[in-house]
Amino acid sequence: MTISCNGEELILNKERAIYWPAKEMLIISDLHIGKSAHFRKHGIQVPANIGNDDLERLGKLIGFYDPKTLVITGDMFHHKINSDVTLFSEWRKKFGGLKISLIKGNHDLLKSQEYQSLNIDLIPRELISAPFRLIHEQPKSLEKDEYYTISGHIHPGVTIYGKARQRLNLPCFYFGEHHAVLPAFSAFTGLSRIQPEKNDRFYAITPSGIIAV
Repeated sequence: MTISCNGEELILNKERAIYWPAKEMLIISDLHIGKSAHFRKHGIQVPANIGNDDLERLGKLIGFYDPKTLVITGDMFHHKINSDVTLFSEWRKKFGGLKISLIKGNHDLLKSQEYQSLNIDLIPRELISAPFRLIHEQPKSLEKDEYYTISGHIHPGVTIYGKARQRLNLPCFYFGEHHAVLPAFSAFTGLSRIQPEKNDRFYAITPSGIIAV
């Protein structure tokens, strides 16, 4: 689904990503590489293929849009170096010419030299790419200025109600008056409800596509 935001055209993809054609930029959030391996290490049985499936989806998006830059608005990694991160290292070699910029999130705990070895540009707090500000978690005290903020962190979701008390909890893109929140890219995440305000826009992600709700 193509939408207009702060004067720019953005393409929302059902694989939980935004493509910004004017900048040839693919934007995702909360990839959480290493989360499944981290859980398994602590005795929690989690399927081993989760991380690989996420990277396959990301690879297909890169192949489809052919972006110049991949921007990840935080929590690219879940903890520290583990087997899933090693898997990413091999995946990264397939896209050696792609610039990857990571805006550091609260789970991004790798050492500086480890990001460098993975050919990732680490951005400590925020990336300004007019007319947008890209950041992991929007501060409550963030002043309103000429930039529209795009963040991640909270894994937004929306509930759709059907007949016979049916309901579906779906990941979504949220666009408010001054900021947007990306869905978590990783399939291995929960969902958080956002309290809507007047004129807020929600775009639910279904298996077949994006729907405005």
